[in-house]
Amino acid sequence: MTHSASGTPARVIPIAVDTGTAYGRPAPTYKKDLAEVGPGTPMGELLRRYWHPVGLAADASDTPRKVRVLGEDLILFRDKGGRPGLVHPNCAHRGSSLYYGKVEERGIRCCYHGWLFDVQGHCVEQPCEPEGGRARGKVRQPWYPVQELYGLIWAYMGPPEKKPVLPRYECLETLGPGEFLEADDSSIGGGGPQIIPCNWLQHYENLVDPFHVVVLHSSFSGTQFVPQMAVMPEVTWDTTDISVRTLSLRKLADGTTLRRISEAGLPTLRVIPSPRIGRYGMVESLGWVLPIDDHHFRIYVVGRVQEQGELHRMRSRLGGKLWEELTEEEHQQFPGDHEAMVSQGVIASHSEEHLASSDRGIVMLRRLLQKQLDTVAAGGDPAGVSFAANARPVKFSAGNFLET
Repeated sequence: MTHSASGTPARVIPIAVDTGTAYGRPAPTYKKDLAEVGPGTPMGELLRRYWHPVGLAADASDTPRKVRVLGEDLILFRDKGGRPGLVHPNCAHRGSSLYYGKVEERGIRCCYHGWLFDVQGHCVEQPCEPEGGRARGKVRQPWYPVQELYGLIWAYMGPPEKKPVLPRYECLETLGPGEFLEADDSSIGGGGPQIIPCNWLQHYENLVDPFHVVVLHSSFSGTQFVPQMAVMPEVTWDTTDISVRTLSLRKLADGTTLRRISEAGLPTLRVIPSPRIGRYGMVESLGWVLPIDDHHFRIYVVGRVQEQGELHRMRSRLGGKLWEELTEEEHQQFPGDHEAMVSQGVIASHSEEHLASSDRGIVMLRRLLQKQLDTVAAGGDPAGVSFAANARPVKFSAGNFLET
């Protein structure tokens, strides 16, 4: 017991114990099955059952190009006969990189000893060997099938016996007067640079989160799109065979209602109508979120346009400035999608989340992905793949529609 100066017992005031501090916090974890994309991982194996864009058509040329896809380093080229090829970088002879190779009529020739490989990896010439290589037919450079469509180079990196047809999409097949297709590789919709340094799932889940548009894009970023997007929407979600669909209704001041439908489609599709609402009707572009590896992604976009460069002008701007033109102070003061996604970490800590009712679309999307993981693990084919050469174009219901 303590005493005061007068000798009387002093009153002891208990010190309040702090609660809820960060002390002793367990290490956060993430959903590995959904996030990791390398060979042999659950999501890596699922994604390898689909075709993915790996470059613009112009990226396949007689200059070998490094590409990284689903955690694998590859070399993209086009032989002098016009055929695109995608091969593993290290020559099957002694491992020199084919990035330094020379592209010829029949394929790509290694700089070290001149072994020549065609676009399917066959070794067709070994100039240092007798008779050009009597056993050259036994050597195969690892390769992947590629096709060209919509101005993009597509690759299939999965089991050969499970290779589906390369899908077509109705919104890109149905062109209006004066429209043509344009392809873009600048990651439109990512809100930042061409290559975005975080896990692909952080952007994919962003597609089913319509409420961030009202807060992030219409408050923190200022009116980044058009005033209508700042109206708090009434939102419902549903799941189709190949997507999670978001229906947002905005009641506008003039008495009309903006009905906006967006979709996150399998395997990585962003089916998002323009937030600038320049036109009403069917969605005018599609984007594919390409997981480069577990910590990076990029977005390829194809859209119906009426002017060259129209897609590129859709990139997010703040006060007329592109993301890379903003200062660090401006990034902090006016954050966008890039800042919101990348600041979660290279892979978001899912164990630390506190999901709420407005996150229902994210829960539904994770369930859709998990269903496909389970299907593939059981030996089945995931949703959205077809093996019929005459398969109909894939149709989405996304778009902006004005109702009176």
